Amino acid sequence: MVENNMQGNAKHDVAADDVVLRVEHVAKMFRLPTEQASGLKQALINWTRGIKGYREQQVLRDITFDVHRGDFFGIVGRNGSGKSTLLKLISGIYVPEKGVIDVEGKLVPFIELGVGFNPELTGRENVFLNGALLGFTHEEIEDMYDDIVEFAELEDFMDQKLKNYSSGMQVRLAFSVAIKAQGDILVLDEVLAVGDEAFQRKCDNFFTQIKKDPSKTVILVTHSMDSVKKYCNKAILIKDGEIVINGDKDEVANRYTLENFKSESSKKDKKDDKKKSEYPTGLSEHIPFLKVKPSVPLVEDISKPFRFDVEYEITDTDLDECYMAMSLLDLKRGGITYDPGAKAFTVPVGKGRKVAHFEMPVSIFNDGDFRIFVALRKQDPDNPDETTMIGFTNDENAGLFSIRVDHEHGYALLNDSVMHITQITE
Repeated sequence: MVENNMQGNAKHDVAADDVVLRVEHVAKMFRLPTEQASGLKQALINWTRGIKGYREQQVLRDITFDVHRGDFFGIVGRNGSGKSTLLKLISGIYVPEKGVIDVEGKLVPFIELGVGFNPELTGRENVFLNGALLGFTHEEIEDMYDDIVEFAELEDFMDQKLKNYSSGMQVRLAFSVAIKAQGDILVLDEVLAVGDEAFQRKCDNFFTQIKKDPSKTVILVTHSMDSVKKYCNKAILIKDGEIVINGDKDEVANRYTLENFKSESSKKDKKDDKKKSEYPTGLSEHIPFLKVKPSVPLVEDISKPFRFDVEYEITDTDLDECYMAMSLLDLKRGGITYDPGAKAFTVPVGKGRKVAHFEMPVSIFNDGDFRIFVALRKQDPDNPDETTMIGFTNDENAGLFSIRVDHEHGYALLNDSVMHITQITE
């Protein structure tokens, strides 16, 4: 069962270890229909045959964690892990099969944009409607109204019907109702990137300020590890309906990135039977194998070089000389960040598999996700200044890795320790 103990929305001085949300051994299951009975007779036949007509899907298994007052708490997990279901349980939309959820204070859920809004009502009427659905009295909503409208920047449109709003205006109003409502616990599901760029900056400033308010608690579900590192002080990682990491936000963010890499590699290993006899893109009977293999953890800090191996196979016995070229792609910001050239490395030739070992410094980088592409090239017999590519890695056999830096200012590629601009005064 879900237990909600509401205490109003007044600010109060609290101890740092006050628990405002306690989730104990919570489990949730859904029944998915598999066969629909067309009538009572068919339903009776199915029942006598032991056909349930549904299958059980266990979404959450034995989830336990605490959130303290003042926390900015992240819930992270890949699609289908159960994190959105957990938020709906916390918000009282779902009821768990097992376990207890105890909430202390006024909880304001914001799980889907515009839920509870009526397009036939004006913006003002929708604010009061949505506030009432969140459990606020008419007087409480009146006290919050000006802040909501000011944050949404819709002062001139509040007496128009919602159906006449643009999608961006509706998003701003719905989001403003949620975050400016004077609740104790704000629950957000992947909604930090709403509105236009100016409104996003406004939201960013709001969350930066709310982090400093010890009476406010935010629970955030997101796929953005930048948001986890920037805003959250604690986080959990959910995988297959269970918590695998509880507490350290950096560990959660790094493990999530690693899980994505593993999942991507797993999907690419499962090729169609029709393609098993074919060479992957970029390879051929002359170069049947070429793969980048990191020899250190896929998520690294900048204190030590990133090391990786390139394993390749050559079947062409007439190849006299072979060059290995490579490039580094920035997956987060886009673009090639480094390319040492076509003749950067000379590697052994001859029939069979071989391995070349490499390392590169990463101390210049901020947070980022990168992919290393490699190509094998041979001398162009008609032009001594040119080389010809004989094999290359595609997305499947290129090398993925991440860099994580322990600071919040990480949107640029280069960090401040290696790149800075000096002001010149005359």
